[in-house]
Amino acid sequence: MEPEPQQTSGGAETLRHMSPGSSISVAYHPDFGSHDDLIILELDEKLIPDVLNERMVLRGQPDEDAVLCTESKTYAMKFVGTSNSVLLVPPANQSESYENQQKNNSNTSEEKVVASVLKVVPGSMELIEVSPRLDKLKLLLSENTYRFDENDMENLEEIQESRSGLYNWNDLIENIQASDEELRVGLQALSAVEINGYWRLVDENYMDMILEMLLKNLVLNDWSLNALNEDEVVNMLESDGFPKVLARHCLHVYAKKVKENDCMQSGVWKLDEKRVCIHYAREILKGGKRKLENFMEEWRKKTPDEMHPTFDLMEGEVLTEKIGVETWVRAFRVSSLPSTPAERFSILFRERAKWEWKDLQPYIRDLDVPGLSAEGLLLKYTRKTQPSANDDPIFSAR
Repeated sequence: MEPEPQQTSGGAETLRHMSPGSSISVAYHPDFGSHDDLIILELDEKLIPDVLNERMVLRGQPDEDAVLCTESKTYAMKFVGTSNSVLLVPPANQSESYENQQKNNSNTSEEKVVASVLKVVPGSMELIEVSPRLDKLKLLLSENTYRFDENDMENLEEIQESRSGLYNWNDLIENIQASDEELRVGLQALSAVEINGYWRLVDENYMDMILEMLLKNLVLNDWSLNALNEDEVVNMLESDGFPKVLARHCLHVYAKKVKENDCMQSGVWKLDEKRVCIHYAREILKGGKRKLENFMEEWRKKTPDEMHPTFDLMEGEVLTEKIGVETWVRAFRVSSLPSTPAERFSILFRERAKWEWKDLQPYIRDLDVPGLSAEGLLLKYTRKTQPSANDDPIFSAR
């Protein structure tokens, strides 16, 4: 009788280099079991570098479904079962005890490669790119907005000591299911500012005070709306009693930085006509709906003379309605709506049962669902009617 060949564990590396049509023997690993702490993750090739370089992180609270984040994307995790037998074979360096055991049980030099199976896998986790879940960000930052009375150092120290409603960067990445890049974009969209290490929203009335003072100084010092020197503006606002960080923040919110070139110094800003005009429109509509003509008249009076507010700037900010022969306007801000499509459309159709496209578009064009186009969103959540080819389409809830 010929002696049995010595069995050697090939490990996962051997399986990777098997040629098509070849075979290999399998055996139970000494540590074979359910190993519930091990999960197979199926990856797109473009994500492999992020995994190998440890640029991925799981985020989510105990009561939330976990998401996996790279530096710039967010992925939902979905378990997909399989009816096939999938065997998990560990790397060779984790099979040494098995290999040594087989060598000790054999006195021959002939070797037979055997894959030692650690676990039978019932399925794998798949990653599905999703939009960042940023609605919670606004809720957290709204807990403790920065107000005028915080300029009092005693109040500021008391608030920071209690940390009530205050969140630093580490707090946010622990609570918000978004990649670092997406979180920064979300903070910018909310006009949040980092003050003494904590990310804050600034009270709208306080921002109005700072902007008003900026515009007064603009007239007093004969500054150009299109060429505001950052240092001059910040120093002037600071001398008027506003913290330097908020003086700079005012420029970031209501102005755009002028690109540097050979003929221009750095640190020059240009007031953004749209942002300033919208600010004053919001102030007017805080008191409720207004007749369109009255609103436009007051709006023109409030904005700087060099600016020309037009109603098209208010897309995504207001809704109009006919009452008799009069047209009325009221605040309805897209920024106040949830970012989840199902919730967004639900609120929109509670607001109006039917929408014309020109009115609906400003309230959905910011929705970004990976793998789903704007047309796909409309098909999924709305019903389109169009009596004739010449009529504008009308959208209602599906």
